[in-house]
Amino acid sequence: MKRYRPHILVVIALAVVLSTGWHASLRNALTDLRFTWQSRAAGGNVVVVAIDAPSIDQIGVWPWPRRLHAELLHRLDAARARDVAFDVDFSTPSDPASDEAFVKALREVGGSTILPSFKQPTSNGGPAHVNRPLKPFSNQSWPAVVNVTVESDGLVRRYPVGEKLGDAVMPSMAVVLAGQDANRRPPFLIDFGIRVATIPSVSYFDVLRGDTAALDKLRDKKIIVGATALELGDRFSVPNGKIISGPVLQALAAESILQNRMLHWTSDVGMIAGLGLICLLMMYSWRRFAPGIRVAILVAAGASVELIATFVQARWPLIIDTSLFHIAVIVYLTAIALDEIDFRSLLGRIAESRFHRIAMSLGDGLVCTDEEHRITVWNPGASAIFGYMPTEMIGRPFETLCAVPAAGGARPFAMRDAARQALLVPGGAVVVEFEGRRKNGETFPVEASFSGWQGTEGFQYGAILRDISVRKREAERVRYLAEHDALTGLANRNMLHAGLANLMAAAERRRSDVALLVLGLDGFQQINDMLGHSAGDLVLRAVAERLRTEVDGEAIVARLSGDEFAIALDCAETGERIAEFAERIAHAFEAPLVTGTRQHRVRISIGVAVYPDGGRSPDDLLSNGHLALSRAKTTRRGSHVIFESAIRQALENRLTLESELALAADRGEFELFYQPQVRLVDGGLVGAEALIRWRHPERGYVSPGEFMPVVNTSALSERLANWVMETACRQARAWEMSGNGVRVAINLSPSQLHSGDLAHTVAALLEVTGLTPSLLELEVTEDILLHDESRVLDMFKRIQQLGVRVLFDDFGTGYASLSYLKKFPLDGLKIDRSFVLDLLADSDDAAIVGSTIGLSKQLGLTVVAEGIENRATADFLVSMGCEEGQGYFFGRPMPAKAFETQFLASELDAVSAA
Repeated sequence: MKRYRPHILVVIALAVVLSTGWHASLRNALTDLRFTWQSRAAGGNVVVVAIDAPSIDQIGVWPWPRRLHAELLHRLDAARARDVAFDVDFSTPSDPASDEAFVKALREVGGSTILPSFKQPTSNGGPAHVNRPLKPFSNQSWPAVVNVTVESDGLVRRYPVGEKLGDAVMPSMAVVLAGQDANRRPPFLIDFGIRVATIPSVSYFDVLRGDTAALDKLRDKKIIVGATALELGDRFSVPNGKIISGPVLQALAAESILQNRMLHWTSDVGMIAGLGLICLLMMYSWRRFAPGIRVAILVAAGASVELIATFVQARWPLIIDTSLFHIAVIVYLTAIALDEIDFRSLLGRIAESRFHRIAMSLGDGLVCTDEEHRITVWNPGASAIFGYMPTEMIGRPFETLCAVPAAGGARPFAMRDAARQALLVPGGAVVVEFEGRRKNGETFPVEASFSGWQGTEGFQYGAILRDISVRKREAERVRYLAEHDALTGLANRNMLHAGLANLMAAAERRRSDVALLVLGLDGFQQINDMLGHSAGDLVLRAVAERLRTEVDGEAIVARLSGDEFAIALDCAETGERIAEFAERIAHAFEAPLVTGTRQHRVRISIGVAVYPDGGRSPDDLLSNGHLALSRAKTTRRGSHVIFESAIRQALENRLTLESELALAADRGEFELFYQPQVRLVDGGLVGAEALIRWRHPERGYVSPGEFMPVVNTSALSERLANWVMETACRQARAWEMSGNGVRVAINLSPSQLHSGDLAHTVAALLEVTGLTPSLLELEVTEDILLHDESRVLDMFKRIQQLGVRVLFDDFGTGYASLSYLKKFPLDGLKIDRSFVLDLLADSDDAAIVGSTIGLSKQLGLTVVAEGIENRATADFLVSMGCEEGQGYFFGRPMPAKAFETQFLASELDAVSAA
């Protein structure tokens, strides 16, 4: 079998090549190469009249009128050209006069003109369309086909002698031009050894204008007229990397015919005989001659066959296919190489060389050992890690790199153990960590990946070594950052959660309590806003340090977020009650915090949740601690609040109420009631205050005192406030249209000032509703004026310029009411009901009300007293100089219809209590 193996290999290779058609590419390449070696000049009997770029520049854009082709025919006839072939489409009519001129020219030159026909594929994939010259043209000319076949590699090699169009066989243009017969003759191979540059060519325009030199080239010549200009696109790729135009390709085919160079392949019998001969020769010489002699025989045989094929192709119109012969020679040469080269040794040397290059270029340390674990390979990466040069380490035990454990009982790292594990692990590699020792004595953590293999000199081991000290430090740092706050160094939320879980588990076993204090800094945002975040960070660090000092290691101190901290402790381990502990922490911040050159006085509020009553999980304790902190910030700033279930219940009630209020807004359950405002002197109606009411589908009317505090602090605030303003303005406009100029007062919400331009909103609403501005009155409270004072001041000036009245509501209940009277554009103020209810019995209230009325008159402001519930109070206010008032004595808040019936149905001279 080994004796016949090379010949079997050749047979298999030839079979594969023949089945795949690969030999065709080699055959074509060899044929094209012979054309280059045996090039020849054209005979000169065929001349191309080129429709070239200069002709297009002189005559104009293609296509040209056929009268020009008629003139060309006359010029060619006068120049005594023999035959004229047009490679131009004449299948469609053009200008009748031009077509008639061309027919006349065809007739006059005596029928020696050849006109083309060609097949054109259709876009829908159907049968090809045949384009023929028009009947008047074909009657005066010879027909010819100009189609050629493009092979799979995109090149044109073969030229058809004729092609069947319809029922008849039509000869090709070059065949007609050369005067050959086209019946039942196969296509031939064009001789591309004929140099294209030697085919004579003249410009169409030179012939048309009668250029003497051009016409002299045409005498007794066969003429092909066609497009050679690049922009006309009639181009074909041919062997040896050339691209030629269609007329030149027809000229090459005609030259091949005229020079008896209609090339054809020889019979396959010769190729089979050659293959048999080379196989027999190799079978005879394979074991008799040395490989060099066999190689020389094969090379000589291949060169001889190719020289013979080149000679035959040059002398006769025959092409010998030598592709399979050359393939057989190449396969035999390959078989000789495979038979003679020691591939195992070669591959071993290649692998060893490649391994050495890789080992020396690795950034990691690479150390190899023999069976005795003595170092045999030491790369530069290992030198960089341990500090030893290769000469210092080659031959030494691997354990030289290992540090001796500091603890006496610890077992040192053993290479034998790692090697044994590497042999047992699938894949042959095991990763271990050990303490390494550098040349300078420094110890450091090393990660080693051990593997073992059978080498040429016995079993060997290898280890890829990495210094992981940086990685270890980074891992420690990442772990620290995962558990601690980066700014203060305190535990973070994750570590607090884990610590709480441990404390609660221990408390569960001892049946003790665990307390969680959630601390919030009061006024910390002002420090950030005034001094910047850098100063704020210093304050947070100072707070953290003070908390550490106060707990003295007996509790977990954590920073939750922003200005919130937490303390978790086991109540059984502290010597004080949790309330006392919380108060001690709060009192600790009565002393100022020192940050650099500054001192900051920061108070803290504390929410306390105690396990198990305040939550049975860390999340519950944190949630309830935050709820207690919120309560502390609103009721006991600077102190503490211990969580009770009532706090969460209040929050849940608020959330439920917020949800119901949102649904109520969507369902339109809110209404506006109107309470009359009268002149106290005569009881005449001057206006009405619009008050919102909620008609609950189950509970009926809900008191505003129950839901308005929630509305004013929720996202629903602005939506309801805008609805109140728009509804009240439309109602006031309706009353105005009915002849009752009732001034409507509306209470503003803080959200209306914070969300946008209130002055613009009021102006747009007045324009939409058409309400007279003086009939709209806006009531503002001190909490609205507290924020962004300059912006609010400008806004109310613009509102007052619209003609809308602005009143200060609940006067006397704030902190700086008198200053607001001076700064803000007000038309009046309302005395709060808390001063009016006990006006007759409380001299202090009387003094305040009297002073307010006197001050208002001096400032030119209208005074409206709220909460008047009897005639005596009304009369007393009149005696003090108060002009207007409202209260249950004059009328309760009521729906618009009831208000119209009671106060607007007829002119009322006075209002009395009923």
